[in-house]
Amino acid sequence: MSGPAPVEPLAVGDVVEVEVGPVAHGGHCVARHEGRVVFVRHALPGERVVARVTEAREGQRFVRAEAVEVVTSSPHRVQAPCPYAAPGLCGGCDFQHASLDYQRVLKAAVVREQFSRLAGLEVDVAVEELPGEDRGLGWRTRVEFAVDESGRAGLRRHRSHEVVVLDTCLIAEPRLLATGVLRQDWSGERSVDVVAPSRGDAVVLRLPSSEPEVPTVIEHVTAQRLDRDFGVSARGFWQVHPAAPATFVDTVLGWLQPRAGETALDLYAGVGLFAAALAEAVGESGRVVAVESDAVATGDAAGNLAAYPWSLVVRARVDDAFGVPRPARKGPARGRATRQRKLRRHPLLPPSADLVVLDPPRTGAGRDVLGQVAELRPRAVAYVACDPAALARDTAYLRDGGFALRELRAFDAFPMTQHLECIALFEPRA
Repeated sequence: MSGPAPVEPLAVGDVVEVEVGPVAHGGHCVARHEGRVVFVRHALPGERVVARVTEAREGQRFVRAEAVEVVTSSPHRVQAPCPYAAPGLCGGCDFQHASLDYQRVLKAAVVREQFSRLAGLEVDVAVEELPGEDRGLGWRTRVEFAVDESGRAGLRRHRSHEVVVLDTCLIAEPRLLATGVLRQDWSGERSVDVVAPSRGDAVVLRLPSSEPEVPTVIEHVTAQRLDRDFGVSARGFWQVHPAAPATFVDTVLGWLQPRAGETALDLYAGVGLFAAALAEAVGESGRVVAVESDAVATGDAAGNLAAYPWSLVVRARVDDAFGVPRPARKGPARGRATRQRKLRRHPLLPPSADLVVLDPPRTGAGRDVLGQVAELRPRAVAYVACDPAALARDTAYLRDGGFALRELRAFDAFPMTQHLECIALFEPRA
């Protein structure tokens, strides 16, 4: 007897009808078609949709698709407020088709799944709204718009270099759009960056920048333990939701409860937001060391921390500062072999610290860096993370170093998108 006929692989453009399963990390939901995993955008758990395959590769472990028709709708589905938040159009938002409350339910489910899978922990977490939220719109204070061949500005399709020309962006802060960036001719430019700081007018930058110097903008933070201005390069990193900096400072300082005379380490310090708050708290008898690799950010941090002579800015990659190997690059080595680096701990790093704050990039801090953090023997570690998978993985590394997760909060710092911000508190196990 012959066996079942082989299942034909799915190809880009194929249309299938699927039952939509749980949300997954990445802004899509998981479905299956004839045994194959289908990651579907513009769908919600429990729906039945018609999906068009947008990405399929040889081997067919999974395919990507977009829901082009809803057969059975979720009660949480709403009409997307933005006409560009639709299959085949702008990739900037992931969840406009879900109510704002349900978006946060989906994000919390992603956090729980990542901690269960990568850290072996069952966490009870809800994604919290940030202060001043207005229906999840008009919050983004920094946007880099791509420019198409005709010189029009817009945003890219999901997982594509193709530019979708826009006449508005509903999640952008209104001052960004008031610059006329979406109406101007940007011929000859690759992209254009627009920043609406908390102090002063919006700034428009051509990229690559034709200006001799990138201007510095002023961001003001009003938190329970910090009330001051920060100078930030218009091209530098700053939280894009206006309520995020104060909320995160209040959360971190509220958990750490810094004491006068303590030593604190701020890793991946950026322009010194947390370092300044720590310096205010530990006072002249204390010490704060901020470590940041970006040259412009360290310059801004030095200026922002100048009022605290007991603080110090170290320009270095965090792994280099601790004298641990850099993570291996993925893929084959290119060009000439790189010279073997000497692993040497930075002399300005303290041998111990009472408190540590980490705000690493999306990839996380990693095993070696967190091993060094554990050896500092801090009484508390606050970890600010923009990727729940990296935080969950690093939670396991800190557990190996003798630390336990004591608190976890998640914030909807990027409404309408899959992204969120988590803050975790770790303390030594008894």
